[in-house]
Amino acid sequence: MTGRNQTAITEFLLQGLPIEPEQKHLFYALFLVMYVTTVLGNLLIIFLIRLDSQLHTPMYLFLSNLSFSDLCFSSVTMPKLLQNMQSQVPSIPYAGCLTQMYFFLFFAGLEDFLLVAMAYDRYVAICFPLHYTTIMGPKLCLSLVALSWGLTTLYAMLHTLLMARLCFCADNVIPHFFCDMSALLKLSCSDTRVNDLVIFTMGALIVVIPFLLIVTSYARILSSILKVPSARGIRKAFSTCGSHLAVVSLFYGTVIALYLCPSADNSTVKEMVMAMMYTVVTPMLNPFIYSLRNRDMKGALGRVFCRKIFSPYL
Repeated sequence: MTGRNQTAITEFLLQGLPIEPEQKHLFYALFLVMYVTTVLGNLLIIFLIRLDSQLHTPMYLFLSNLSFSDLCFSSVTMPKLLQNMQSQVPSIPYAGCLTQMYFFLFFAGLEDFLLVAMAYDRYVAICFPLHYTTIMGPKLCLSLVALSWGLTTLYAMLHTLLMARLCFCADNVIPHFFCDMSALLKLSCSDTRVNDLVIFTMGALIVVIPFLLIVTSYARILSSILKVPSARGIRKAFSTCGSHLAVVSLFYGTVIALYLCPSADNSTVKEMVMAMMYTVVTPMLNPFIYSLRNRDMKGALGRVFCRKIFSPYL
């Protein structure tokens, strides 16, 4: 088996979502609206942070990168899903499948690390407010962003290269709406023990450790607040951390439930629904969470909007 050409299969067929034919147009319209909302919402946050000088702070540097990651994360799967819903043969080339898998892993990992950086930023802001500008200097912030991009590049490349060495010589139907790594491994006719070991090891490094770092940061924040309990301090902490906690809960809740706490009765349909949550729903909701709960973002929207309207008359 291992001597056979891995490109014996030149394309895969994406089974897609289990939608009845008479409901396909309705779901197509729904997913299209969700994708357009995701793109516009995240672009709005990126442009606001870019255009408003008051948002040129470490927190919003991380947020702009998170919005870019969300926009690209959704774009990895949604356009192909929409295209296949209108196609009689929902196929994807072998090289296209590996490319989709690479960028899926890349932007999922990037979001993971950016959420850790944002948690650390909130920890410093609340626990060391007098030293915040000194600790969270431009050099550290840019280093954290660069480290996030670099680590996720290596992570995604490692999995993609390991997948590229496998042979696919029989079934080519992927029971998913995108080239999910676990679904591809089930189709391989090669020995996948190395892939499984790397997935288990890297899963601990990329998901569990960042999640524990975020939990530790917020445990320290909670401890700091309880040392000097005051209604004003608690309100400030919730206004500072509420949006980030909501995003962390959405992202890690579905990822941990799907990959780290699988149940024996996990069906393909259930896995696809949960995958839709963190690949489609979470990137769409993040702009609303940050804009509706954040006075700085709403203030920046007003300033930029007024500047564009009234500046020609001044």
